Amino acid sequence: MTDYVWVTATASTLARPPLHNTFRSRAERLAAVGRFVLAGLTLLAIWIDPSEPSKYAGTAYALLVTYVGYAAVMAVLVWLSRDGLAPFAIAALVIDLLFAVAFMYLTEGPNSPFFSYFFFAIVSATLRWDWRGALWVSLVVLALFNGMGLYAGMVLHDPGFELNRFLIRSVYLGVMGVLLGYIGAYQARLRSELGGLVAWPREASADLETLLASDLAQAARVLGVPRVVAVWDDPEEPAVRLASWFQGALSLWREAADACKPWVAPALADAAFLCADAESPVPVVWQTAGAGVTTWRGAPLNPALTARLAARAVLSAPIRAGGVRGRLFALDRPRLTAEHVLLSGVVVRQIGMSLEHYYLTRQLRRAAAAEERVRLSRDLHDGVLQSLTGAALQLRTAEKLLDRDPAAARGVLRAVRELIADEQRDLRFFVQELKPGAATPVEDRGGLEQAMRELSRRLENVWGLRMDLDLAPFQRPVPEALLHEVFRLLTEAAVNAARHGRASALHVSLSQGADGIDLVIADNGMGFPFTGRLGHAALAAQSVGPRSLRERVDALGGTMEIESGAAGARLEIRMPLPAA
Repeated sequence: MTDYVWVTATASTLARPPLHNTFRSRAERLAAVGRFVLAGLTLLAIWIDPSEPSKYAGTAYALLVTYVGYAAVMAVLVWLSRDGLAPFAIAALVIDLLFAVAFMYLTEGPNSPFFSYFFFAIVSATLRWDWRGALWVSLVVLALFNGMGLYAGMVLHDPGFELNRFLIRSVYLGVMGVLLGYIGAYQARLRSELGGLVAWPREASADLETLLASDLAQAARVLGVPRVVAVWDDPEEPAVRLASWFQGALSLWREAADACKPWVAPALADAAFLCADAESPVPVVWQTAGAGVTTWRGAPLNPALTARLAARAVLSAPIRAGGVRGRLFALDRPRLTAEHVLLSGVVVRQIGMSLEHYYLTRQLRRAAAAEERVRLSRDLHDGVLQSLTGAALQLRTAEKLLDRDPAAARGVLRAVRELIADEQRDLRFFVQELKPGAATPVEDRGGLEQAMRELSRRLENVWGLRMDLDLAPFQRPVPEALLHEVFRLLTEAAVNAARHGRASALHVSLSQGADGIDLVIADNGMGFPFTGRLGHAALAAQSVGPRSLRERVDALGGTMEIESGAAGARLEIRMPLPAA
């Protein structure tokens, strides 16, 4: 019960965001610290120079002390809160504005030094709500300040009201709002671009059109362009592939290998660059240089490619990933900045990795298909072809016995018929094995031991080879695929012993060691064309022994040793078990 409670509590803790983990919580934290510092320094300044405030001094002091206490409490609460009290941001902003208006009214009105509190309100709103916060709070602050000035100048006729200072301060507030609004918009755009990179499609597609439609659409969103064109050399054939994303549709086509090459000026071949007008007489190009951006003058694109793209504003970056070489062109947005040049480098890395993954997947599938064809040929050779060879020999024997011993000939023919029936069943098993998720022949036969005993019966009927089995129980599970390979290895070795070695008896031992499966096959035949014991490397170097067996063992990552002599041969095969 204790473990369950601990796990539940841990999962609940992980489900909540860590302290100050979100952007809003960090903004509230910074605003709370700024509020406390501003209020505290204001109180310190007045304590050092008590000439301010000169009007309603007692009330102003008391209100300022209250505000310092409020700022301290808010700072502590924001630090302790997981969300930084973000839901109360509007309430905190209203309180800050009310204190600012009160401070100015109790001191010198529009001429008050507490005017700086309005700046704090605009900055904190920008941190919280980007350009929208800067815009709306600037309008509210201007309305409050101008209302206060009109009240002081036109209603109270305050002799201390200074129209020039009032107008200059109004301009200050307006300029501050515009600048902070721009910074807020820039900050929002950066978050949007980072979010686009984080949200890049993760699922790889086996279809090139689907992959490119997803990646180019995301590239257009991140870079903020209406049209994106990718061009790259096809790694699989001498051709250039082009893909264009425009108005939600993908166009994909192939051209000659030298189409529009070189795509860009040689000086820009390895750089990402931006050109606001590629068709001007002497275009100005911003290109990456190390970690920064420098300018270069000249035509950035091949004239044929410029005509094909039909775009003046061009942002381009090289695609380099594995064997994929090409470029990405983001088009039709004239107000791109030098920062987009750096951003395009991240975008093309994503596209390059997607293309590399696509081509590597195709190569792996082709390699797997080739390996499957090799395995198919081995299985056919080790199974059906070997049995058909035995059947042909049996039919030749039956032909010789037909005249002098018809009964014996009929017995041989029955054995051949049973052999053909067994091979038909094996072929069905073999075809079923090729289907996804199908059981292996060993599995369908009820296990390796039963399959080996059936093999023993067939060998004795067809070849007259008696097989003695010594099967030790396995200590841990063995994959069915490996058991199937064990059976195929035994089949080939046994048929080889009967056909080539003229063996009449075979002893088979199968056991599980600490890190693999040990298969030992000993016969009383003629042996191999060498005398002594050779290891796996020596068998390969001298090209002796059964090559097909050695290749199959190699494919399994195993080893084979052979001891050969006049009394027969002994094969010791070890196959590693896959890691648990």
